Amino acid sequence: MSFLKLGKEYTVAGEGFNRWLVPTSALMIHLCVGMGYGMSVFWLPMSRLVGVSQGLGKSLACPADMSLFSQLFTTQCDWKVVMCSVIFGILFFMLGTTTAILGNWLEHVGPRKCGLASCCCFCFFFFMLSLATFTHQLWIAWLSAIIGGIGLGLGYITPVSTLIKWFPDRVGMATGMAVGGFGGGAMVGAPLAQKLIGFFGTETSVGLWQAFFVMACCYTVMMLLGCFTIKVAPSGYKPAGWVPKNTGNMVDDGHGGLIEASSFNVETSKAVRTPQFWFCWFMLFLNIAAGIGVLAMASPLLQEVFAGNLIGMPGVPFDQLTDAQKGQVAMIAAGFTGLLSLFNIGGRVVWASLSDKLGRKTVYFIYSIVGAILYASIPTLASSLNLVLFLCAVCVCISFYGGGFSTIPAYLADLFGTQFVGAIHGRLLTAWSTAGLLSPLLINIIRDMQLNAGVAKAQAYSVTLYIMACFLVIEFFFALLIRPVNSKYYMTEEEVKAVKAALEEKVAKAQASGVVPPAKPTSGGTMVICWLIVGIPLVWGIYQVALQTAKMFA
Repeated sequence: MSFLKLGKEYTVAGEGFNRWLVPTSALMIHLCVGMGYGMSVFWLPMSRLVGVSQGLGKSLACPADMSLFSQLFTTQCDWKVVMCSVIFGILFFMLGTTTAILGNWLEHVGPRKCGLASCCCFCFFFFMLSLATFTHQLWIAWLSAIIGGIGLGLGYITPVSTLIKWFPDRVGMATGMAVGGFGGGAMVGAPLAQKLIGFFGTETSVGLWQAFFVMACCYTVMMLLGCFTIKVAPSGYKPAGWVPKNTGNMVDDGHGGLIEASSFNVETSKAVRTPQFWFCWFMLFLNIAAGIGVLAMASPLLQEVFAGNLIGMPGVPFDQLTDAQKGQVAMIAAGFTGLLSLFNIGGRVVWASLSDKLGRKTVYFIYSIVGAILYASIPTLASSLNLVLFLCAVCVCISFYGGGFSTIPAYLADLFGTQFVGAIHGRLLTAWSTAGLLSPLLINIIRDMQLNAGVAKAQAYSVTLYIMACFLVIEFFFALLIRPVNSKYYMTEEEVKAVKAALEEKVAKAQASGVVPPAKPTSGGTMVICWLIVGIPLVWGIYQVALQTAKMFA
């Protein structure tokens, strides 16, 4: 059967295939690996495993003289939250490393084989987390996070270049749908994890290993569906009635996209030697560094600045609230975090889609100019205790953060062509790993310096936000520097034909073998079923966010 064949030549769609089925396959993969964003929901339960099992109802702290190495293997006391959160750092470090190293591999083997590898690695990670929490061995969780990060990276890039080639007329919208699904992974996965922990939890069990096991099974099924239903566009595919504008690109005038047969294709090794690649790298790095800055501080900023104002006690600072009142404030902050998640996802879809009309450079100007103004105004809005304007400013900033992620693959396609955009995108995502490591560290250092200098908690975030605004000002200049790639880096017409001929030869052999079934039109029933598979979880996730958000205004 053809679906058992993993090579790219077995996944090329035949005549009558509906390209709108491809986004469902992409979402099936991204809604799973996107749970990497929501892993923080597990840290607190992981830090209470031993204490709860002994009936204490809380964490059992390790002796002060116990070494970190011993805590990785102990079953006698609980891990600290910060030790659990190391998993997050490993995951996203490996994401950037994997995309940089294996992005070129994706372009050669195709999305099915890459998606299956992602499924194996990422779901193995969740199965091993189940084992790690059952046996209380943190070293298993740390080591498996390396494998999980590889799965995360492969899953992130698997559908992006495929969608770009299916939607040359709507490149931004295509990348927005794919990357938006990644953002939606946490929106669906985090509340699912909380409900599973609540279902399996007892007085002597957190219910965590069971939750990990169930999620691993669900993700396995969903990701397998995604990677075995995804199809590659035929070489030189163009939607009916669409005429590409081969003169100029999105860098110049914001019109049209480049197709696979275009002379504007640049090989990965040459692309990374162009100034345009590094301008894009720093542009994405600064956008992510600023966005992570807001994400990292948004919840504590809301709690410590607005404090009693959130629960009908105007003017009461955070330090003067009781534990019960702080719990109420924390619950409201959880709703705020959910709201940010929704704007993160919405920004990925909306801004990337708008870039098809406005141009990539224009939307990056919006991210940098409007973003810098909003970042600089957040301290003033916070000090004035104007909650509505504060929420609006932060949410728009987060939409820019999400939009930066989803617009960059389309920008790369405009600059370097679509032939190797997956591999080039993979190299560029090292900016994500770098920003993810440096930005939170910078934020914490600045905040600690402020607090040590005697600055009140409510004002300790202002300097950081001004620095983030400066990041976006610098981003504007990198966006301004981007020009069309010099033609000396383009693949020659003969090189493009050779790449196409190699794939066409493989496809012909696959069809001659009789393994590939005859092409038939996509049925309406298949479309409905596939969109329901991804649509129902997304709607449920949005509903959960709406419930949490409502608590802020109750």
